[in-house]
Amino acid sequence: MNTVRWGLLSTAKINRQIIPAIAASQRGEVVAIASRDDETAQAYAAKWEIPHAFGSYDAMLTSDLIDAVYISLPNHLHAEWSIRAMEKGLHVLCEKPFALSVDEVDQMIATSQRYDRVLAEAFMYRHHPQMVITGEWAHSGRLGDICVVRSVFNFTLRSQHNIRLVPEYGGGSLWDVGIYPVSFAQFIIGEPPQWVSGSQWIGETGVDETFAGILHFSGDRIAQISSSFRTPFYTNTEIIGTQGRLTLNQPFVGLDEQRKMIFHPSDGEPIEIPVPEKGLYLGEVEDIHAAILDGAPNYLTLDETRDHIRTITALYQAARTNQVVQLD
Repeated sequence: MNTVRWGLLSTAKINRQIIPAIAASQRGEVVAIASRDDETAQAYAAKWEIPHAFGSYDAMLTSDLIDAVYISLPNHLHAEWSIRAMEKGLHVLCEKPFALSVDEVDQMIATSQRYDRVLAEAFMYRHHPQMVITGEWAHSGRLGDICVVRSVFNFTLRSQHNIRLVPEYGGGSLWDVGIYPVSFAQFIIGEPPQWVSGSQWIGETGVDETFAGILHFSGDRIAQISSSFRTPFYTNTEIIGTQGRLTLNQPFVGLDEQRKMIFHPSDGEPIEIPVPEKGLYLGEVEDIHAAILDGAPNYLTLDETRDHIRTITALYQAARTNQVVQLD
């Protein structure tokens, strides 16, 4: 096999990003789409020029037409359908959040090992050149000892009927966009936190529409994270070290030409760091293609993915109980 045949599990809007990325990778092709409704699947396939359409998820998984599946279902279905796909012999790229509990993550990992299938979390920002450069700066000591990581991801969710606002579906700003700052902090520090605290504003929907948290790491390093559905779009990160700080105006999403990565040294003028342009979703696709076709290890490990979910669930517990939650 030198090309990965992809099936898309659902007609979610995020597919508009992944379809061009798979085409641009030159090692994959989208050959199938599945929806719970056959008419919807057929219309979607016609619009995106996808050869095969299925009116049920199981029908696509058992079709023998695909090698891998991209799962963009609502959050509460990620674990179930990832496991089902791997049991059918398929590789899986699953959207964030990977699952809604550590137990689900462990079941997913165990299934990937049992069936020898590649399983990866679709955290596209981690694969972009900007984040690779950021990691090099943070981990090489060029910022000195890292003291504080600050990160925020907000946007206005205008519809009250969005699945992001359904508690049973794993709704909430922390699960949806707050997981980016959490992932970023753990990547920069290089480990999960020792303990967390959190505070949330719960709307009439029953989910956190605003969340703020503190993550405390070894060596008394601290991360401050926040997310919200209630403010205009805003995202930013700041890494503060003893020798300076690094700021990113679009760490998670955005256009390459608008990205600004600035080093503020302890002495002297700020320095803009050039970032190579690359499709935001292309890196994660190339990464899983290398894992499937070449046997290469995934850049974003499943241990990191497990820690994402472990920290998020701890933050929710901290906010719910108004107590510090230990992870060690």
